[in-house]
Amino acid sequence: MPRKVTTCKNCERRFFADFNYCPYCGQNHKEELTLGVLFSNTISNYFSVDARFFKSFWPLMAKPGYLAKRFLEGKRLLYLHPAQMYLFISVVFFFFLSFIAREQERKIDQEIQKKYKQIAIVKDSIKNQKLDTINASNMMSASLDYNKDLGVNISEQKTLDSLVNLRAKNPNETSGWSLFDDDIKVDSLLLAGQSDEAILREMGVKDTDSYLRKRLYVQVLKFHKSRSGSSFVEAFYDSLPIAMFILLPFFALILKLLYFKKGSYAHHLVFSFYFFSYLFVVFALLVLASLIWPGFPGWLLTLIIFSVFFYLMIALKKFYNQSWFVSCVKTCLSTIVFGAFTFTTTILLIVFAILYF
Repeated sequence: MPRKVTTCKNCERRFFADFNYCPYCGQNHKEELTLGVLFSNTISNYFSVDARFFKSFWPLMAKPGYLAKRFLEGKRLLYLHPAQMYLFISVVFFFFLSFIAREQERKIDQEIQKKYKQIAIVKDSIKNQKLDTINASNMMSASLDYNKDLGVNISEQKTLDSLVNLRAKNPNETSGWSLFDDDIKVDSLLLAGQSDEAILREMGVKDTDSYLRKRLYVQVLKFHKSRSGSSFVEAFYDSLPIAMFILLPFFALILKLLYFKKGSYAHHLVFSFYFFSYLFVVFALLVLASLIWPGFPGWLLTLIIFSVFFYLMIALKKFYNQSWFVSCVKTCLSTIVFGAFTFTTTILLIVFAILYF
């Protein structure tokens, strides 16, 4: 009985069908695309980038949906694996982003130190006095030229006025942390070597308070001691890679709901990996451009953002083989749902960074 012959989907060469692997390129021609197959054998070579990356880069940028479609057709060794490409490009993106993060940390710390210097002027003006904030407010208001007396400039005077007026509106408020009385107490307790628990009690924290309120005051004390906001920015940027690993499978889930009969979840995940790889390339180029060109024009940024929308629409059209109208509608739906989820995720990241920096 003659042996059956089959054709390899990857290299398109013929060989005996009872072979598990193609003898020419080594691809397993019998395996079906599942989640297990999609992620198998990728951990070991995540960071190995060969000539396939350069062979895959141009189609990724210029042919929306092409790589994902070829991957599902069985061309899985000709181009870089979707998960491998995503990881490599994301590493490059976050490397460039780290330069912006450090610059933002530096600017935030400069602003914080400037504000603390302004507050220090207020502290010096009421040091060694036993007047409360309201009496200090009256004395300052009665002065025709307390600018000269305190040695503050116009911007510092406005800051001082806003702080004093805020306290004057709440003369009976004795709990909580202010920039006057309680701030001075906190500094005194810190100099005396008091524990954080004792200082938090002075700041108005009670045992009956909620976890969120306690945690917020802990962070306020930590911020006051360090006088730096860089740890907040660092915590936010450090959580971004984790957030992206949540956003990507969620985007694939949106596609699965929109194209319910167009393959398994793994098929949509392949498309998502390549699309997010494209997004990271665009973001990396924008970050690099902002580093090289500080005055990067806003209209060009807007144009690039709109180009991402059209890229997605073309990719969906070619990958799922539906009409332009249906592809446009589903692009809008996926963008709106994913945008809302991304906005919510960003808010949660900010809250996380504030509470746990």
